[in-house]
Amino acid sequence: MNQYKYTINGNKYEVVVGDITDNIATLTVNGEEYTVEMEKPAEPEKKKPVIRNAAEANEGGEPAATASAGKGTAIKAPLPGVITDILVEVGQEVNAGDNVIVLEAMKMANNLQAEKSGKVSAVCVKVGQSVMEDEALVYIE
Repeated sequence: MNQYKYTINGNKYEVVVGDITDNIATLTVNGEEYTVEMEKPAEPEKKKPVIRNAAEANEGGEPAATASAGKGTAIKAPLPGVITDILVEVGQEVNAGDNVIVLEAMKMANNLQAEKSGKVSAVCVKVGQSVMEDEALVYIE
């Protein structure tokens, strides 16, 4: 039980807060009893899960090329896994058969190779990133 004294526009009020059950409170104001329905506290806003795009950011924190921004032939993930190493960078010349990405899938390291010779136009992933099957990892033009 809490007691309060208020003065509003020169009028004095003695307020006694009695039992509070759920959102209903019993108040006594200057000897007169009232039942008051209180507003329920706002529920905390639920945070939405963040789903990161495969090309959201590279290790330097700068935006990486998006899969749709790459030019040329895409090297895609053959199965879901985690990128453990990136062996090329944008602008680098590669030959057909060169290893460009190491993808760990089912506890095995898979070396993904360039299908053709050319220049790397985009790297769409970063080390440690999870990827899905058929997701573009690197573009070669």
